[in-house]
Amino acid sequence: MSKVERRVRSLVTEDGEMRDALETVLDRATDGEVQWVDVRDEITSGQWGRLIEKEVLVDGETGFALADREGIEAGLSDDGSSGGGGDVETPETTSWTKWDKLAALATVGAFVGYAVPPVRNVIAGAIDLVLGPLIELVPFYVIIMVIALGTGLYSTLLRAGLMDMEKMSQYQDRMKDIQERRKEAKERDDQEALDAIQEEQMDAMGDQLGMFKEQFRPMVWIMFLTIPAFLWMFWVIGYRGSDPAYPAIAAQELVVPLAGTVTWDAGLVGPIQMWIVWYFLCSMAFTQLVQKSLNISMSPSSS
Repeated sequence: MSKVERRVRSLVTEDGEMRDALETVLDRATDGEVQWVDVRDEITSGQWGRLIEKEVLVDGETGFALADREGIEAGLSDDGSSGGGGDVETPETTSWTKWDKLAALATVGAFVGYAVPPVRNVIAGAIDLVLGPLIELVPFYVIIMVIALGTGLYSTLLRAGLMDMEKMSQYQDRMKDIQERRKEAKERDDQEALDAIQEEQMDAMGDQLGMFKEQFRPMVWIMFLTIPAFLWMFWVIGYRGSDPAYPAIAAQELVVPLAGTVTWDAGLVGPIQMWIVWYFLCSMAFTQLVQKSLNISMSPSSS
């Protein structure tokens, strides 16, 4: 069903007189275009405005052109007209590539590192080749800020590159369209339309899965890159710091507002340690800064 056909069915369901108005417009159209002066004796200005508002009529060369004559005629047919149908198309579900699936598998494997020492030592040891020398050069809170800046940068770029905001908008628009038509059908006490919309709403439940897949795809890659760095910080604070050959990071003291003097492994918010709180505060701040600097919006825009 085309977008124009959905819109025509919606118009006819909302107002039965729109059928006559649409038939008049089709009859008076010449070379696919029609002007207000051609139909003003047959339809009201309100009906004309609704056709333009719903983009059944669009700008033409000399007047208004029929957006899709075949779609309009199909929308006026009796088949399925009781259901109303929305004017928002259902977006295609995003398919994950083999690389997305491999990244998801690797992410699950990295999670194991928190509980399995050999895995933790391998992953954290590899990251330590890059970040380890910084411990001798700068304070640990600066290293966390650098990690947070890096994660904020690539998480923003990955979400912008992998998450289709247009599809997200289509998912939201479709759900909004169904809710609006359901409300209008209740106001008209149109039980037949309500039943049809209810069936459409059940079919649209798949949109929730589609939205989840859109949102989770970049999250897989973000976690794939972030977990190793997070695991390294966890390793440095809780394990490497106990080795006399390395600086005792966990025992370092710092002064924070409200909490006073604490160490990196102190529970600042319940069991959540100070280094985790500092990382998330820096990550949130740098992520917002990166989004503003690059003018990247992470919210889908509804039409």
